[in-house]
Order: sequence, then C-alpha cells, then structure tokens
Amino acid sequence: MLADKEGRGTELISLYIPPGKQISEVMNMLREEYGTAANIKSTTTRKNVQDAIVKVQQRLKLFKETPENGLVIFCGAVPQNGAGSEKIETYVIIPPEPINIYLYRCDSRFHTEHLQELLREKEAYGILLIDATAATLAVLQGRRLEIVREVTSGVPGKTRAGGQSARRFERLREMRLQEYFRRVGEHANEVFLPIENLKGIIIGGPGPTKYDFEKGDYLNYQLKEKIIDTIDTAYVDEQGVKEVVDKAPEIMRKIRYIEERQIMQQFLYEIGHDTGLATYGEEAVRKALEAGAVKTLLLSEGLDIARVKVKCSACGYEEQQTVRGPMLTSFEQSLVGKPCPKCSAPSLSIADKQELIEDFAQLAEYTNTEVEVISDETEEGQMLKNSFGGIAAILRFKLQE
Repeated sequence: MLADKEGRGTELISLYIPPGKQISEVMNMLREEYGTAANIKSTTTRKNVQDAIVKVQQRLKLFKETPENGLVIFCGAVPQNGAGSEKIETYVIIPPEPINIYLYRCDSRFHTEHLQELLREKEAYGILLIDATAATLAVLQGRRLEIVREVTSGVPGKTRAGGQSARRFERLREMRLQEYFRRVGEHANEVFLPIENLKGIIIGGPGPTKYDFEKGDYLNYQLKEKIIDTIDTAYVDEQGVKEVVDKAPEIMRKIRYIEERQIMQQFLYEIGHDTGLATYGEEAVRKALEAGAVKTLLLSEGLDIARVKVKCSACGYEEQQTVRGPMLTSFEQSLVGKPCPKCSAPSLSIADKQELIEDFAQLAEYTNTEVEVISDETEEGQMLKNSFGGIAAILRFKLQE
C-alpha cells in the first residue's frame, strides 16, 4: 500500500534510522533539511516538504531513543481522490528485524524496498551443485549469497582400458563415488538442517551425476522432501552457483504458485464438501475473524476495495462503508449536499479510509491468523477474485449459526 502511493514532485519523505543512532543527531539533520527546503522554487512543494519535515520531527519527539530494531518513518503530501486535494500522511514503522541503513530521501514515492527486503530475506534456499569431480554448497537468503562448503571427490576419471582390469577399475571407481556421495550428503545435512527458514533445496550440475545423487539415500529425509528443482548448470563452482541464482526467481515463482494452488484447493475442498470450515465474502470473513475462528485468511492481490469512515461534521455521526477503488471519487462526490441520517445537516464527508487488505491484515494480526495474499495470475487466484469476491477464509472451528 505504501509502495503504491505517489506524490506530486519530490514531496514524500522516507527516513530510515538504524539501531544505536541518536535521535538528537537525526533531529539536527532534519533542521538542516528544513532550511535547505526553503530554497525550493515551487511554493506548494516547499510548503509540503517543510510541513512533512515538521510532522516527522513531532513523531521523533515521542521516542527517547531509537528502538532496538531501528525506526522507519514515511511522511508526505499524498494526493487524495478529490480533485486537487492533498493530505499529509504519516506512517511510523518499527521493523521486524534490525535495519542497517541510515537514509533520508525526498522523492515522488516512499522508499519501501529496504523493508520489503527484510520480508524476503526470511526465506532461505539451499543450493547443491555436484558432478563426479567436485561439489559446492551455498545458501541464498534474499539477495545474500554465501558459498558455505566446497568438496572435492577424489574419484578418478573413467578408463579406456579393456578386460579384467577395466571392470575392477570401474568397481573401485563406483565405490569411491558412493563414498563421495555420502560425504556430500553429510556436509549438506550439517549445512542445511540447522536453517530454520529453509524453503527448499535446488540441486544442479553439468551431467547425470546430480540425478544419481538425488535418487540415492545420501540426504536426510527432511532435506529430500525440500528438493524443489534439479537443473542443468555448466559448472559446479561459484560460477555454477551464479547460474542457479539467475534461474532462481523463476523457480521460486513456480514454488509460490504451487503453494497458492494447495491453499486454494484446501479452501475449495472445505467449501465443496460443506464441512463448515471455510467461508468467504467481506461480512462473513470479518465476523469469523472477530470470533477468532480463522486459521488462514485468503486475500486476492487484485483486491481494490477501501473501508471508508463517513462522518458528519455537525453532529459527529459516523458510519463505515465499503467502496471499490474505481468508485471512490464518485462516492466522495455523492456525499456533497447529502443529509446526515441523524441530524439532516448536509455535512457528511470522508474522515478516514483504509485499504481492505490492510484492514483485514490488522484484524488477522490480533487473532494470530496466517495471511496469504493470492496472486491473480493462476486459475485458482482468478477464482478467488471473481467467484469469491477476493476474500475467503479457512476456519479453525465451525461457527455457530
């Protein structure tokens, strides 16, 4: 949601403060930036940037020191749906893990990529490259790639000699190969088993050796279950690891599609067999979330709906409405001159709005519910969006009617 917001010109501030950074230092920097902003030629941009800096300073005053994981603040004048109107929006985020970047940026968008990287890095992938001469073990975590072990085989090359000696040589070579496979398997168990967030293992190599290794019982059964793809690479060294990394996005996308299909198939099973352990639609899912009954919340990536709070400025009357994104402007215009249901004064306006995905994600957080955002690039994802309104849930227990 933050990544999609755009400002007019360079009016949106992104501020990343790493752990240990003194708040007083950051406040001094912001005072200097306020002075620098006075040189901006455009009156509107100058006012918006300086107003945003003041808002950031006000939020920083609430912190005596930087939290242990650091602090991220996004603030700026974001155009609203009403023609020509802007509103200063401020978001304060304490990251889930320590951030190691100090950044102040004024731009036409919020720089969320450093936070997004933290979320991506929770998933790790093991890479095992093998042929008859050597093996390499590496771990890919987000953008970080670490080559952990390199193993040489000690297996002699194939002989061309014929007769008895050739057969004996082949038997000895096969024994050496089996022993080498066992060593690689032991190294793999040592490297990959302790990784708690290991999503999968990719095996690669230039010839058939990788398939022989994969078919044998050289890996711990837990790791064998995590093999997600076996691919051809020209090398088994660092260059081969880079080949796998180049192909990894496509492999990982394929895995995510498989996961999404499995989640959707479970939901469709519960619906189709009328088990009472699934529900869909905004109202039904909200009710289930509030009851703490939702095990997995399914939200369509293409869900363009906002939860809007309408308020009367005359009597304070409030109501909640759900409005589709494309209809937001016309809905706002329809409130002009409309009488308040309570006091009849034509004083209704939108006081607050929140993306429905964000609204449901917050509800899910309170009840320790898993949230799955399903892409609409698969058949199942399209079904969630078009047939079930983009909102569905797999339940922990049946709800009483």
